[in-house]
Amino acid sequence: MPPPIRIVASRRRRRTVAARLRAGVLELLVPDWMSHAERQRWAEVMSRRLQRRVARALPSDERLAGRAQALNEKHFGGRLRWTSIAFAEMSHLWGSCTFTSGAIRIAKRAGTLPDWVLDYLLVHEMSHLEHSDHGPAFHELENRYPLTERARGYLMALDHAAGMGAGT
Repeated sequence: MPPPIRIVASRRRRRTVAARLRAGVLELLVPDWMSHAERQRWAEVMSRRLQRRVARALPSDERLAGRAQALNEKHFGGRLRWTSIAFAEMSHLWGSCTFTSGAIRIAKRAGTLPDWVLDYLLVHEMSHLEHSDHGPAFHELENRYPLTERARGYLMALDHAAGMGAGT
C-alpha cells in the first residue's frame, strides 16, 4: 500500500524535484512554478520508486533459497539438502536449523543485514544439516565461509547494542 503523499511547493526550489519519507508520508518537494498536473505526475513517479525500494529491502524466501544454493555449491560442494528455507519471526536468535527435518529459518530482522552477514547466517545454519552441535567438525564447516569471524563480530555488536546475548 503506497504511503500518503504531501506535495510541498517552494520558491527556493528552482528546477529539481526531491522526495523524502517523513513519519510515513511521502513528502514531495517541488518548485512553486510547477503545474498541478506535473506535480501529480512526479508524485506517482516518486511513489513507485519508493515502493520498489521498500520491496527490494523486504526479506524474501526466494532470496534466501538462491543465496543458500550458491553457498552450498561454493562451500559444501553442493551436497547439502534442506526441506525448507525461510525467514521467520525470531526475537532472540538469528537463525535455526532443525537437524531432523532439515528446516532452516533465518530471523526476519536479518533481511536488512549486509549480504555477507546474511551469507554467514546461512552457512552457519546449513552446517547444522551435517552436525547438530557446535563441536569442532561443525566449526570446520562453518569456517569455510571466509568472513565468519567478521560476521560473528558484526552480529555480536548488534546483539550487544540491543542488550541481547549472541546466538544463532
